[in-house]
Amino acid sequence: MKEEETLALLRRVRDGSATPEAAMERMRQQPFEDLGYARVDHHRTLRQGEAEVIYGAGKTTEQIVGITASLHRAGNDNIIITRISTETADALSTHFPLDYDPLSRLGIAWPCEHPMTGDVVVAAAGTSDLPVAQEAIRTARALGSHVTRLTDVGVAGIHRLLSEQSALHHARVVVAVAGMEGALPSVVGGLVSCPVIAVPTSVGYGASFGGLAALLAMLNSCASGISVVNIDNGFGAGFLAHRINQMEGIHK
Repeated sequence: MKEEETLALLRRVRDGSATPEAAMERMRQQPFEDLGYARVDHHRTLRQGEAEVIYGAGKTTEQIVGITASLHRAGNDNIIITRISTETADALSTHFPLDYDPLSRLGIAWPCEHPMTGDVVVAAAGTSDLPVAQEAIRTARALGSHVTRLTDVGVAGIHRLLSEQSALHHARVVVAVAGMEGALPSVVGGLVSCPVIAVPTSVGYGASFGGLAALLAMLNSCASGISVVNIDNGFGAGFLAHRINQMEGIHK
């Protein structure tokens, strides 16, 4: 149940067009829908400002269809479904409109246009980091943030990053995505005054330990104002970037 719907219901009680009992019954039905295999949280928008996001990995097509339909019945669109294969996306698209991107493996059910606000920059150190960077981009855009993507700006060729300083300095928040030694967020953190979200990726040879080396490097960054999400967690970075972008817009 969205905030505006809740306010509208309360106003109807105030002006007498709805009884308190009817409003209570409506509220009672809304907190979640029990589908047997999932309890879909319909009050998440009211509590957190955004609807529940579906983590697609490990779920059957039928389960994803059921959860998505429940969210849509509750009035949601631009429903984010993460980590789904092309085959799953093809199956889902027979049940509802789906905007799917195979690079990020992220689908958006019942996609619709909405205003984009602020300025989030997502910087990918290398081309191999793009799947994770694209997950962050698609997440932030689906939530309503304007996003600028910087591709292949890793520290092995620092001039590539320095050529993008105008975009970096106009950002409200920067998402820096890197594998290997994970140095990009530290460099970006030394160039900008806005918050930086560091995303380690599992890109690299054996000693990178599947992204652990990059994660530890980012956690030990000497640059100030850097937060770190989990390995390959583009979704988490995009969601956090959107929230920071929103808050920066409120304060400006």
